[in-house]
Amino acid sequence: MPRTMLLDTASLYFRAFYGVPDSVKAADGTSVNAVRGLLDIITKLVTLYQPDAVVACWDDDWRPQWRVDLIPTYKTHRVVEEVAGGPDVEEVPDPLETQIPIIRDMLTSLNIPIVGHAGFEADDIVATLATVAGGNVDVVTGDRDLFQLVDDARDVRVIYTARGMSNLEIITDTVVQQKYGVRADQYADFATMRGDASDGLPGVAGVGEKTAATLLQNHGNLAAIRAAATEGTGMSAGVAKKILTASDYLDVAPTVVEVARNVDVTLPLVPLTPLIADEAAHAEALAEKWSYTTALERFRAAIAPRG
Repeated sequence: MPRTMLLDTASLYFRAFYGVPDSVKAADGTSVNAVRGLLDIITKLVTLYQPDAVVACWDDDWRPQWRVDLIPTYKTHRVVEEVAGGPDVEEVPDPLETQIPIIRDMLTSLNIPIVGHAGFEADDIVATLATVAGGNVDVVTGDRDLFQLVDDARDVRVIYTARGMSNLEIITDTVVQQKYGVRADQYADFATMRGDASDGLPGVAGVGEKTAATLLQNHGNLAAIRAAATEGTGMSAGVAKKILTASDYLDVAPTVVEVARNVDVTLPLVPLTPLIADEAAHAEALAEKWSYTTALERFRAAIAPRG
């Protein structure tokens, strides 16, 4: 089975933007640090893990209304403008905002498919494509929410970038267990109880990672934990009260935290192969215009036939 690499693209181009000096500019003065940095990130990933295909998963809607309807605080602090009938505008630095169309053009010129869907986040696209692929998947992200996709039996792993591209971490079932004391298939329930301030998810007040892990170890899943709290069995009265007090939150939060695995998207069948003549000429012209020719050369070397 071919190995597919799914990129949480925004996670990576934000990392590139903040990791590469903003003095990196094209001839016309446009900042291209995120463009060049993202291409170098992809080149390193391809070199290290040698996928057969790479897909750039896209945030067509970084804050879907259906998640906001369930938890109004979801990502509220990142909103700079609300748009009636459309996706809210996320706080993105202007020098990065101007590079996003260039990034899309660059990826297209390299035959790296971009996949998104209205009303869904890149996480949902990653989850759906990982499900469709069946197995042999590398998910590249700095977002631990995607740990819920890890599945050793299907060889779905996360290449975690949070500590930087020089300290990549391969997340498997064993690693999730070691880090949090829960299985990967319990991670969404664990994250629901723990909460995440960066996403505007309050979690269960008074229940931190250790308590959440213990509850899942003892009861298996959130539904069983809630049932035990109602019955007053298998946990202290204090913890049961915390679970019951959070009932309204727990009614809706799992739908927000769990990634959607059935978005109406198709896994592109585009192998990562050297560019043919016309494709190469177009990619080179773009690289010349936006001053990433050396980065392009490195990428082409990385995808050259392996002898």
